[in-house]
Amino acid sequence: MAGTNSKAKMITGGPTIILVEPQLGENIGTAARAMANFGLSELRIVNPRDGWPSERAKNASAKADHVIDNAQIFETVEEALSGLSLIYATTARPRDMFVSVSGPEAAMKNARQHISSGQNCGILFGRERTGLTNEEIALADQIVTFPVNPAFASLNIAQAVLLMSYEWMRTDSGDVEPLQFEALSAPPAPKEDLIGFFQHLEGALESANFFRPPEKKSHMVSTLRALFQKAGYTERDVTILRGIVGALEGRRTRNTPRRQAADAQLAESKATDSK
Repeated sequence: MAGTNSKAKMITGGPTIILVEPQLGENIGTAARAMANFGLSELRIVNPRDGWPSERAKNASAKADHVIDNAQIFETVEEALSGLSLIYATTARPRDMFVSVSGPEAAMKNARQHISSGQNCGILFGRERTGLTNEEIALADQIVTFPVNPAFASLNIAQAVLLMSYEWMRTDSGDVEPLQFEALSAPPAPKEDLIGFFQHLEGALESANFFRPPEKKSHMVSTLRALFQKAGYTERDVTILRGIVGALEGRRTRNTPRRQAADAQLAESKATDSK
């Protein structure tokens, strides 16, 4: 079924769609077509096998040129998460990970609230044959899985993108009543800040010979990342955590006036206790 209205206003925005190492340009194009159908417009592609730009992708997009022409290309998943503060990872199979799981409808309702508050959101989609690795899923805040036939859980990229895009469009009801007041909150930390913290922490743990036995390091790293993803840290939280890791590494803490006053108070307290 096809049909376009050149006079209608093009709906854009929504969560960023991130395709991880897609193999075929046609799959990228049909995913872009699904996005355009339901008002999503920002596409990021990690290391496409056949390179970029792709005429096959453009031909398969059914004139979703505003999506294809503005697609951004990245070499790694970590780089593709830059500027985003809420990440969903899609998968059709269970994972041995302590990451919360939801369906597309609940995920997109939450994404709508997140974006409405001025934050950015992304959705990860894995490779055609192998999906996302556990290490990549550990970078996400939540797993999204689909209510498919358990005996035939085989969705291609475009189908998965279509389902998420459709649920995104359905959340645009405009009938949510505003609250009288809201709890104090701070924006969540951008993903690049969290990834920087992960790398800092993992480097310190590596130096401390924490990852034993070595063959279990990959699983331990995924578990740690999933653990810290749960907390919903703000940018300030991440700065504090990195300061803690730095202190444990033996770095000297900056001697600020506030720290000088705290040190003086501590010294005075010790002197009093010793009398």
